[in-house]
Amino acid sequence: MNSRKFVFCLASAAVFASTLMLWACGDSDSPVVVGEESSSSMESSSSSVALSSSPVAQSSSSVASSSSAKTAPSSSSEKVAESSSSSEKSVQSSSSAPSSAGSSDSGVCTNCDSYTAADPTLVENGGKGSVTTYGSITAKETSLGGACNYGQTNIQYYAAIHVNVSPGDDKGPWNGGAACGGCVHVKAKTPDGWKEVTVRITDRCPDANCGVDLGGAPASDIMGIKVGRYYGEWEFVSCEGVEGVWGDSTSIWVKEGASEFWSIIQVRNPKDMVKKIVIQGIDSDDIYTLEMVVGTENFWTVPVAVLKTDNRYRVIVTYRTGTDDEWIIKGLELAVPEANLYLYEHRKE
Repeated sequence: MNSRKFVFCLASAAVFASTLMLWACGDSDSPVVVGEESSSSMESSSSSVALSSSPVAQSSSSVASSSSAKTAPSSSSEKVAESSSSSEKSVQSSSSAPSSAGSSDSGVCTNCDSYTAADPTLVENGGKGSVTTYGSITAKETSLGGACNYGQTNIQYYAAIHVNVSPGDDKGPWNGGAACGGCVHVKAKTPDGWKEVTVRITDRCPDANCGVDLGGAPASDIMGIKVGRYYGEWEFVSCEGVEGVWGDSTSIWVKEGASEFWSIIQVRNPKDMVKKIVIQGIDSDDIYTLEMVVGTENFWTVPVAVLKTDNRYRVIVTYRTGTDDEWIIKGLELAVPEANLYLYEHRKE
């Protein structure tokens, strides 16, 4: 070979080598004329750059990775894209539905037993404000009847309800004892979230800022051993089917001191708070709608005309909710002091 041809060949080889180096360095303007595996690797590299530069590109890359999953092995850039996509979904979820820890309805609180005393607030069929306790939470004594004048009972789940909304206004649900015997579903905020219990009203609150004041057993269920003033909400419900709120069977109880000249009665263990009591003659056409006694809470006055006869009467008790109860009673039975006239023994005909 002569010297001129040799020089030409050397020059051509140098040019070809330079071109290969440019291709290998990823010159985007040059076609990559390499094997299939090298091509896939370079696409992965450029995808990784795009991922780091833009969240939109990450999402697009994730979609592209998913569509090519059958033909290309997973790469680290695809995993980054999947992680980014999951984060975007998580943000959207917390934006549309806040987590329970940050929600005002989660019921989770700190220093839960130190809720600031405030007037209770009335809401439809209930209220919200302070939930407190009285009595022992360890002995869990049964109710002594409180201001509802039930006397010693076997009721384990009981409470007092507020008399006022603002001090002295008498606008609370107690209403002169009309709330007696009704049941209230109470829930309170605790470190573990909302805790709930259903109780029967047997008393009125002694505290000006009280909403519901729980007896021993229900207080223990909500507060554990850390008693105090909690934030709570409550709703009036029927007592039917609720365990722990029944001390005995439903009955009409005649107050001590009754006679044929005077008698007042109350309903014990009712289905709900009593709204009305009507005495209707069976052996006569007499009909009497009883009035609540003012001052002696949770009692109803029996007409003297009923007390002096052995005529039979229907005593119809209407509750706030549920079906009425009806006794068949002789008039003079309502004049016997401390008589306890059980519904199951005096069923309607």
